[in-house]
Parts: sequence; C-alpha cells; structure tokens
Amino acid sequence: MSSPLDSLLKLPGVTVEAHSQVEGYICVHLKILATEITCPHCRNLVQELHQVRPILVRDLPTFGQPVYLRVPRQQFYCRQCQKYVTQQLDFLSWRRRYTQRYESYIYQRVLMSNMTQVSREENLTYEEVLGIFNFVSNQKKKTGVKSSV
Repeated sequence: MSSPLDSLLKLPGVTVEAHSQVEGYICVHLKILATEITCPHCRNLVQELHQVRPILVRDLPTFGQPVYLRVPRQQFYCRQCQKYVTQQLDFLSWRRRYTQRYESYIYQRVLMSNMTQVSREENLTYEEVLGIFNFVSNQKKKTGVKSSV
C-alpha cells in the first residue's frame, strides 16, 4: 500500500513507511519495494537478503526545513558467485549521503551565488558544498551535459 507522501516524494522503488519532525528537520523513513536484485557480478537473480543497514540521506528541503531520508540499505548474498551485493538505488549515487536531486540543487545554487553563502544557508560545511559541487560537475562532464548559469 502506498503512502500519500509517496506522490510528494517522487522517488522510484521506495515507499514512505513513517515520518517524524525532529528538532530542526523532517525525517522520512523509507521502505524499499524490491525484494530481489540482479547480481552485478554473475547477472543471477538474488533474493537472499543478508542484512539491512539504514543510512540518513539529505534530500531537498520542504516547508522551510531540511529533510533527511532514512534509507534501509539492503545487502544481498549471491550463492552463485559467493559475493555480497549492496542494492543500488536510482535516486542515490554510490557512497553518497545526499540524494541526486539535492546535489543538483546545491550545484545550481552555487552557480547562482557562491559556496560560502550556500554553506551558511544549507547548514553544510564549506568542504561539503565543495565536494557536492565537484561531484556534480564531474558527473556532468562524464555525461556531456553543460551547466547553465
């Protein structure tokens, strides 16, 4: 059953399980819909869930407050190639703590102002903003997308 918040969140492959307002931010607890993945090593269908480790991921702000997603990172075990495989999510780049749309948002904001201002307004360190900016910039170079000012 989907949550009314699913249509607002618009993230593929997940549903909103719960949400709460914590001091200074909104936390949205997600549930992964997929119960199996394709092993990237042997291309076998894997259903054996090994472990789930939730992570907090920053998303676009809403109602003037920062939003964090509690994402359950699912790790599966492939008996065919005997490897552990962590599920990839369409809205989250590998080993990143921000959604792709939040990183694009920060990138565009830096283009329109500067890193110090964005850092202050988003309550991020200068290094975090620089890291996001460089990551998105490199992604755009790889895909051949030009940035617009």
